[in-house]
Amino acid sequence: MTGNRPQRPNRVDSSPEFAPKPYEFVSFPKERPNLQRPVGHHKYLSDRLHGTLYLTLKVQTSLHVSTGVVVMGSDIGSRIPLIKTMVQGVDQKLSIGGSSLKGCIRSAYEAITNSTLAVITSKYRNQIPTERLPCRNKEQLCPASRVFGALDWQGLLDFNDAKCESMGFATGFMPSLYRPRPEPDSAYFLRGKVAGRKFYYHTVRAIDKGQNAGIPVQQAAREYTFTTVLHFKNLLPEELGTLLIVLGQDPKHPIALKVGGGKPIGMGTMTVTVEKILQAQNLQQRYSTYNLNESNELTGEKLQQFIQKNLQAAHSRLVQKPQLEELTAVLRYPTDREPPSGMY
Repeated sequence: MTGNRPQRPNRVDSSPEFAPKPYEFVSFPKERPNLQRPVGHHKYLSDRLHGTLYLTLKVQTSLHVSTGVVVMGSDIGSRIPLIKTMVQGVDQKLSIGGSSLKGCIRSAYEAITNSTLAVITSKYRNQIPTERLPCRNKEQLCPASRVFGALDWQGLLDFNDAKCESMGFATGFMPSLYRPRPEPDSAYFLRGKVAGRKFYYHTVRAIDKGQNAGIPVQQAAREYTFTTVLHFKNLLPEELGTLLIVLGQDPKHPIALKVGGGKPIGMGTMTVTVEKILQAQNLQQRYSTYNLNESNELTGEKLQQFIQKNLQAAHSRLVQKPQLEELTAVLRYPTDREPPSGMY
């Protein structure tokens, strides 16, 4: 961790059954969030960026994004009597909902920009710094809300579901997890206020309790790959660059995503590759003809140059360096960190 933050109390619970926690907090910036009027959706602005990111997501530790449905194992070709599913759609491929991707990406984007919180628990509202409460005035939005959206405001990014490249699935056994325990004297609070944004560490593997001790879940095993597209419009270079940092495209800050359930036990680590970026060279022609030859497809060296240009803009104009260093310390991948041995 970097910065001159006050030391927090030791997070090892007094009860011997609990081990040190597998998470850390990213502090809030000292300055108040920079609230501005969003750019709008009424037209594509010529001085801003529009296009599509083509992404490949690779599973590094077992992944389960629940559909909320439990089925008989025989219905999906499993010997397990009952199993929590991850399959969506008629093709019966493993799927990650666009909303799940948006949530984990937004939380990291918020952390490294001077932004408010998107969602809070009303019980702890008084412990949250006033300037960090969610944006409620669509004419005055923080950096993350201008890009991802807020109350009565549609964002500038369109997330699609990510589909697994192969058929089939693995079966895992997730242990029962305890609820978060943000008691007033815990590490969740610092001088009576919330300590920051909470992120779980990546680990070298995920805990699997086995059939006799865990909850059976349909999951994507290590090395499974998913593909998706992410459309963006009216972004500033620094906004796109910050998004690319969160997607792990900055070599100096190798961040991986933490997706789905089981984060405390090491599940859900995914690395991202940007395969290509499509940009319309002429927006008028793009929307007045079916011919896509005017699109500018960035791959190879051109893609890397484009990414680096926008990363530099992000570092110089938007990203909060102390918070980025703190987040990288938690979400850095690869890692040699082992999963927790205690109960969660």
